[in-house]
Amino acid sequence: MQGISQHLSTEVAASRQRLELAQDLMTAAYKNQAELMQRQKQWRDRILFSTAVPMEPLNTCIDLPVPPKTHTVLATDGSQIAPNHHEIAYCYLLNIGRVVLHYGQNRQPLLDSLPEVFYRPEDLYISRQWGIRTEEWMGYRRTASEATVLAELAAAVVGSREQEDKGTRGQGGQGGERPITNYQLPITTPTLAMVDGSLIYWFLEQLPLEARDRILPPILTAWEQLKALSIPIMGYLSASRSMESLNFLRLQACIHEVPDCASFCPNQIEKVPCQVLEPLRDAALWSIQLQPGQRSTLWRSSARITELYGDCTIYFCYVHVGTEIARVEVPAWVAEDEALFNQSLGLMLAQVQKGYGYPVVLAEAHNQAVVRGGDRARFFAMLEQQMIKAGLRNVGISYKEARKRGSIA
Repeated sequence: MQGISQHLSTEVAASRQRLELAQDLMTAAYKNQAELMQRQKQWRDRILFSTAVPMEPLNTCIDLPVPPKTHTVLATDGSQIAPNHHEIAYCYLLNIGRVVLHYGQNRQPLLDSLPEVFYRPEDLYISRQWGIRTEEWMGYRRTASEATVLAELAAAVVGSREQEDKGTRGQGGQGGERPITNYQLPITTPTLAMVDGSLIYWFLEQLPLEARDRILPPILTAWEQLKALSIPIMGYLSASRSMESLNFLRLQACIHEVPDCASFCPNQIEKVPCQVLEPLRDAALWSIQLQPGQRSTLWRSSARITELYGDCTIYFCYVHVGTEIARVEVPAWVAEDEALFNQSLGLMLAQVQKGYGYPVVLAEAHNQAVVRGGDRARFFAMLEQQMIKAGLRNVGISYKEARKRGSIA
């Protein structure tokens, strides 16, 4: 414990020096931004580290707008019960929490979850042909399910609004009811769909093509559905460890005439001359650049996996939400619509303020999804009852599991 304290004390002083150096590099890179971006584009195939592309001046600090009083926010999050050979049956469960919060509309919120059990051999063992453990595959399936359920949730919200609008327009002009001739269509309610974590699914890079085709297409289909509904999707990252924007400063720190890493610095495992800011993170730099309620420069991610996203290139920025520097990611169609992008950031910031430092809609989605010890016990109790009803005998857990649950001593 003492060693950890001493190490952290030393690291604080070193981090302060790296921050000062980062500020100097940022100032220099701002002056040479056009030239650095040209180098980045020209030598993209020779640069061996992932560096984001700035879409605005590096010194950008923009105040976020105040969100409208009437708006809707929705989110999904997932949890699971992993398969266990010592349980009464080898299966796994995915539980997707769903939350819809309406503000200024006098409408009830939605807080529930959608559980799904996977027990067929094609669900349990299909991933083994690609060398992927069932537990890992379960996590990948959960990511795809979260996106699919989010799109379905958005469609349901839009559908309920349309039904309400039709009901209002269908009212006659008798008595105290408003006549149809004086009816005005309501303004579309600003809506934001949020997910916890990144929209850049780095794990896909390591998957075989056939396995990837079972995970990524459903996600992209869900995003297209949200686009068709004009509901922006946003990934919220708390305590982000990313270095994509800091890596752009490595182009400024490069000691060579051109950033040809493949020729000058082929071994990226060892520390190279341009890594003067390691292990500083993006959030640390923007913490001294931004004031509460401001966002940073908008960046386009250069992660190679996003090349498979088609038109859904991922953009991101950093936002000072008051308690921390959060990384916010959106697809291209959201970032390229300035009004929609700013409105989405305003709704996100309001969620953080309502949640005392973390978006309340994401916290509630997690609470709906999480499978606690009591939930797990009830799940297997229900499963045991169904197996007995089906006429199965010798239903029970293994002796190892039984001994672990109760001490003989």
